[in-house]
Amino acid sequence: MAKKVALITGITGQDGSFLAEFLIKKGYEVHGLMRRSSSFNTGRIEHLYLDEWVRDMKKARLVNLHWADMTDSSSLIRIIGEVKPTEIYNLAAQSHVKVSFDVPEYTADTDALGVLRLLEAVRICGLEKSCRVYQASTSELYGKVQEVPQKETTPFYPRSPYGVAKLYGFWIIRNYRESYQMFACNGILFNHESERRGETFVTRKITLAACRIAAGYQDKLYLGNLNALRDWGYAKDYVECMWLILQQPEPDDFVIATGEYHTVREFCTLAFHHVGIELEWKGEGVNEQGIDKATGRVLVEVDPKYFRPSEVDQLLGDPAKAKEKLGWNPRKTSFEDLVKLMVEHDKRFVKKLYLRSKEED
Repeated sequence: MAKKVALITGITGQDGSFLAEFLIKKGYEVHGLMRRSSSFNTGRIEHLYLDEWVRDMKKARLVNLHWADMTDSSSLIRIIGEVKPTEIYNLAAQSHVKVSFDVPEYTADTDALGVLRLLEAVRICGLEKSCRVYQASTSELYGKVQEVPQKETTPFYPRSPYGVAKLYGFWIIRNYRESYQMFACNGILFNHESERRGETFVTRKITLAACRIAAGYQDKLYLGNLNALRDWGYAKDYVECMWLILQQPEPDDFVIATGEYHTVREFCTLAFHHVGIELEWKGEGVNEQGIDKATGRVLVEVDPKYFRPSEVDQLLGDPAKAKEKLGWNPRKTSFEDLVKLMVEHDKRFVKKLYLRSKEED
């Protein structure tokens, strides 16, 4: 049997790095796309990609990286034509919801038209019958939710430029599946976090702040909507579900979620608990504060600048279809274990930064 070849867009991100590790263990030849910039962004995959070392030691490379961009059709056509992947995982996106209000045009170009460019590149290269395509869709499609929990059949109502762009991506995948009989699927991923999450995302912002505050390097944490309810899972568990979706006999779309949700306030309380600080909450709305029970010190405050122009209040996914058809376990890692895992990582991260700064002094 010929070796499977996977192409991962967004390989340097949280999901891309976990997926690359997963597919390498499965025996895949793994390729990834990187956007060109003046600085490298390979921190999450350095253990897989050490170009000069690999070349000098004459070892097989675990992952092959290629310069490309979702806004540049020619680069996508060239690389897909060269690599001839059997599976493509499109994880590339401008994925920060709040930022999408600031850069709506770029978000649309990357997250909407980027999917179209990718599908067309597969067709132009004559791979539409041999290459399976996974599209990373999002729970932000549901936005102003029409039912709770949200299923594959729940009507969409996106509430951000990011959600609207992803909605185009969702439907163009379906359109190409039906029009050209391509094996193209959507995974509607609800919030999935990890120790590799970017520091500007609210969960990592919280765990890092808790560790810095406990170590005396930060005074206070500022957050937006504390009442927002999210279905949080572990990214490492979710990439397994992405792979399972492309192994099915027929293409289909799936909700990937835990079926359990928590407020931002709960996430914050648990994160501080794991660094030895017990919070109590006082006040309401923009005046709400998280106070250290032991000292009476205010550690968490609300800052309206973090509110979205149109808020998404509650996202709760129904993973029943993925459990039944894919045999996937949506609660392999519990909410409590996820928060603890992130905090333990950030304790080490903060300590390492402190030791480095001491050496530099």
